Amino acid sequence: MTKVITHEPDASRYTLTVDGQVLALADYRINGNSISFNHTYTQPHLRGKGYAAQVVDFAMDDVETTSTRRVVPMCWYVSDWFDAHPERAGLLTR
Repeated sequence: MTKVITHEPDASRYTLTVDGQVLALADYRINGNSISFNHTYTQPHLRGKGYAAQVVDFAMDDVETTSTRRVVPMCWYVSDWFDAHPERAGLLTR
């Protein structure tokens, strides 16, 4: 079993795949100096296993290390993720 988390800029998303099958993803839109995460999805039969959290962790690390953009959490899951990780609030827009 090979798990890979990837940024797919041409598709405006981050994905978690296992053996080539997408298990979870986080879609975004870039708006100037901000990046809006507007949708997360996990295959229904795999929910509750932390896959979406892994994708969002990876995405926030990537945004922080590769850009100066600030995050707009349009999706409820990403908003809840920031509530659970207040130490990452510096990534949010003001």
